[in-house]
Amino acid sequence: MAEEHHYLVGLDLTGRRVVVIGGGTVAQRRLPRLVRAGAAVELISPSTTPAVGAMADAGEFVWHRRRYAEGDLDGAWYALACTDDPAVNAAVCAEAERARVFCVRADAGIEGSAVTPASGEHEGLLVGVLSGGAFRRSAAVRDGLLDALRSGAVPDSVPQGAEQGHALGHPAGVALVGGGPGDPELITVRGRRLLARADVVVADRLAPRELLDELPPQVEVVDAAKIPYGRAASQDVINHTLIEHARAGRFVVRLKGGDPYVFGRGFEELLACVQAGVPVTVVPGITSPFAVPAVAGVPVTHRGVAHEVVVVSGHLPPGHEDSLVDWEALGRLRGTLVLMMGVQRLAEFADALLDAGRPADTPVAVIQDGTMRNQRVLRSTLKAIAADAADAGITPPAITVIGPVVSLTPDTP
Repeated sequence: MAEEHHYLVGLDLTGRRVVVIGGGTVAQRRLPRLVRAGAAVELISPSTTPAVGAMADAGEFVWHRRRYAEGDLDGAWYALACTDDPAVNAAVCAEAERARVFCVRADAGIEGSAVTPASGEHEGLLVGVLSGGAFRRSAAVRDGLLDALRSGAVPDSVPQGAEQGHALGHPAGVALVGGGPGDPELITVRGRRLLARADVVVADRLAPRELLDELPPQVEVVDAAKIPYGRAASQDVINHTLIEHARAGRFVVRLKGGDPYVFGRGFEELLACVQAGVPVTVVPGITSPFAVPAVAGVPVTHRGVAHEVVVVSGHLPPGHEDSLVDWEALGRLRGTLVLMMGVQRLAEFADALLDAGRPADTPVAVIQDGTMRNQRVLRSTLKAIAADAADAGITPPAITVIGPVVSLTPDTP
């Protein structure tokens, strides 16, 4: 194994000229981070990949549409030789050596004066790994370290009180975290990391339960008990619980199923915290009206089949004085309707759509316990779905998808 002898250093390239020779797939990988670092990038290449060309068209860097020529590195602080021609790359490195410009040679890293580490970012940390040219090894170590940082297995903070304010990466107050549609592996990386740092977790019934089992024993878990049509913790009580714990100096994670802002009252909780002077972090989640049908084999859109998707809460029946849903308008649509919290009143919703003009043979799928091991999928038609769901014993939580996309299968032309 080659001995690593490079000196790992962070370069401030903001506003400084960086020259990239070659517009192929290597440049495509390197350019985004250079642009994000604020470098004044100039690309020299007669052609590029479509992605690189799109970045140039968007004005993210200057593209000189020609081949490399001696003198192209004048005034550069850093250079990358990324062509598929070894002779050109060697010439670029030779010019860089004469001009005392550090240069990466993509096709033969050890022949350049600099090498690009396997790198990644995590909450303000930039992690870089070098391994003497063993690129797969450095990438594997980088990925493992990032996974450990994101899961909390490796701390990225200093002990409380070691520096002023909260520990690095440990947000103050409350985090509204979307836990995803049910499968614990579908929570976002950031959501899982913040959950691992919580002092208090206020969890909905539909939040992924397995995630709670992973919490350390000292973490206080508060059951929000928001069960449809049954025992429910008042939203005011939930808001008070979040604020009270946060004011006591605890980091509170409000763990919700799906996404906090999709029929999850997340914005109500944010407003309550803001009014109380409690800082709030919002972590979006994979939302169940799209994810659950996808896992069940139903795309909510498909070219030539559905050009619109409408997500509707079934909390209130059609005709209720507090309902904001225009069921007549929904009945005139031809695309996809995703109905949440609608199992109990499925017959009423189906009748409203039929009365408004939806064809009786419109395909319908009801997905119970979506993304979970006990997931069930019932397919029927708009006219028959209520009776079929009752016969099948479908119970909440379940999502109903209405529209022609339900009839699609993998062998659909």
